[in-house]
Amino acid sequence: MTRLCVLDVDSTLITAEVIELLAEYAGTRAEVAAITDAAMRGDLDFAGSLERRVATLAGLPSTVFAQVLDVVQFTPGAPELVSTLQANGWAVGLVSGGFAEIVNPLAARLNITLVRANRLEVIDGVLTGRTVGPVIDRAAKATALRDYADQVGATLSQTVAIGDGANDLDMMAIAGLGIAFNAKPLVQEQADIAVNAERLDTVLELIEL
Repeated sequence: MTRLCVLDVDSTLITAEVIELLAEYAGTRAEVAAITDAAMRGDLDFAGSLERRVATLAGLPSTVFAQVLDVVQFTPGAPELVSTLQANGWAVGLVSGGFAEIVNPLAARLNITLVRANRLEVIDGVLTGRTVGPVIDRAAKATALRDYADQVGATLSQTVAIGDGANDLDMMAIAGLGIAFNAKPLVQEQADIAVNAERLDTVLELIEL
């Protein structure tokens, strides 16, 4: 029997919001952080907020991805959570409203192959301020969880979803267990369980390995 844990990335698996780290280099961090906060509270449509935030990144060189990867930090306990689940036969997946250019290398560090995230358009080594491909929004995150479950042979009742923002609510709703981790108030209210802790592996106390 395979079981599955799907994690949000920004402010769940890692401590930061990657779009804000990118915006730091564009000089738009304050503006982007305000939009991100409103979107994660559920006050703004995610796709629209993503478009507005990404537009501020136009003109950045693609070398910015390596710079951001150098400063991104896993949430304390995140690698331990993933390795413990994997050692106990769980499949672990990531689904992110952030960006594949950062999420994919992070996933590789944790031996995670189930990954979905938005992609930033780069032309001639420069960010255009647009994304390419489908937007990973609330509905897409739920679809990813279903697809991952099908892929590994888990039923939805055998899945756990962990996130912190409004964008995670749909996948948390269909998972067997939805855990809000240091989440926005709306998300804590709607999750099966809310965990407020420094370490992400605290959630292992709630999961039957």
